[in-house]
Amino acid sequence: MKLLQQINLIERIDQLIRMRATGNPKELAERLELSQATVFRLIDVIKELGAPVEYNLSYQSYVYVEDVNFQCGFFLTDLNQDEVREINGGFKNLVQLTIF
Repeated sequence: MKLLQQINLIERIDQLIRMRATGNPKELAERLELSQATVFRLIDVIKELGAPVEYNLSYQSYVYVEDVNFQCGFFLTDLNQDEVREINGGFKNLVQLTIF
């Protein structure tokens, strides 16, 4: 399975876990159009990444037993002046000084 596909599936499973709507492993496999073995492997990967996930018989769903967040990807963030200076060695400050 390609890495991007696997990440997308993990993100989808994460959403379903948060909603307590995975169903049992067979239902989850059918929903995601995967084999049950693949679902079990993906749940194992999620656990290896540190997620406290368990199957809950009462909810008939996988659930997180503690609050967690999952993010995978690159996100734009604004840098403060110290971070900009660290990244470019203060060049931005030099450019600002020549403008004045």
